[in-house]
Amino acid sequence: MGSLEQLNVVVFSFGFKYGTPVDVNYVIDVRFLPNPYWVDELREKTGLDAEVADYVVSSQEGQRTVAQLQDFFRFIIGQNIAAEKKTVRIGIGCTGGRHRSVAVVEKIAACLLTESVGVSVFHRDIKKDSLKETV
Repeated sequence: MGSLEQLNVVVFSFGFKYGTPVDVNYVIDVRFLPNPYWVDELREKTGLDAEVADYVVSSQEGQRTVAQLQDFFRFIIGQNIAAEKKTVRIGIGCTGGRHRSVAVVEKIAACLLTESVGVSVFHRDIKKDSLKETV
């Protein structure tokens, strides 16, 4: 890869109930992590709120998941740089795309910022009103 070219890593959250993204290289399902939806004081918040993020990623499962994903994506980044790829898209999903996936994306993106890559983050379904829908 030329010195002016850099691998761009796009990390985004989504809700499986709104469809699995098709324009993605890696899809990670984090629906096994503790779900803030079932905690009344957290339900209306998102994974961008510190209380929700702490609930998800500070749990034993959350800590282990984030650590293993960080290792995996560091490896993947190295492999994609060696293959001279320009972009890697990583989708991390939970049920509605408002809580767990958002918190994990933010944690993973913060880690990737320490790598020699460009990092873009977005939350596809965070504003969808999943609270009015019945499951």
